[in-house]
Amino acid sequence: MAKKALCIGINNYPGTQMDLQGCVNDAADWNSALTSRGFKVTTLIDDAATKQAMLDAMGALISKAVKGDSLVITFSGHGTYMPDTDGDEADGFDEALCTYDITTHGPLNDDEIKALFATRKAGVSLVLIADSCHSGTVTRAAKADKDSDTRARFMPMGNWLPLRELPKNRAGKPATSVLGPIGTPPLQGLYSRVMGDVLLAGCKEGPNNYSYDARINGRFNGAFTYHALKTLKTLKPEATYADWHKAIIKYLPSSSYPQAPQLFASEAARQRIVFA
Repeated sequence: MAKKALCIGINNYPGTQMDLQGCVNDAADWNSALTSRGFKVTTLIDDAATKQAMLDAMGALISKAVKGDSLVITFSGHGTYMPDTDGDEADGFDEALCTYDITTHGPLNDDEIKALFATRKAGVSLVLIADSCHSGTVTRAAKADKDSDTRARFMPMGNWLPLRELPKNRAGKPATSVLGPIGTPPLQGLYSRVMGDVLLAGCKEGPNNYSYDARINGRFNGAFTYHALKTLKTLKPEATYADWHKAIIKYLPSSSYPQAPQLFASEAARQRIVFA
């Protein structure tokens, strides 16, 4: 039985004015935590996390796994929406993870990731940890203030998608917002209850729900990642994913970081020992 993980962290988003500061630290911290628990970890950091590299790394991780293997994928970076082109989304938009080369090759959307996950063999367990968000905003976001210690991990379509491809309002002008499915986290559609998957997401979906990039104790991290790893260290050896989630939500939401981490899994998966 093999234990393998892929940790992705992207701070640098060239051409978007939407750089982050805590995602690379997140990936390094998840790498350390998972390595200490017996996982063989691969990382993709900044310019290594191109769309093709992310597809290749996820594909290799999943396709090589066999029954009994345990896989973990962590993503820290921006999330976004993009117009749905195949008609499988009721709201007309695909959720997507922002790649390093998003302005030239686009994001990695949920349809592409679902296709990779569909190749997984029976008996392979998968834990997804997403420290990103999708707020539903379309128009270009302003550049962060230099002195700001927090930033939402969401990239509006206007920051990377050509103007001609942005969704239009009734007046034929670029829309200012879209309404995603309330209560659905960025990667919820990717996990399988039947396969016993676990999804930990940094926040709820929908308008005004964000995962924050923040300076905590003088160091930048995702607020969710920081508290997830902080509580992970305090868990008893027999602690379950349900126990871990309960520990995290003692800290989030908070007055500084009003985000509500989510746990999605079957009841049986909730009672599995963390990273066993």
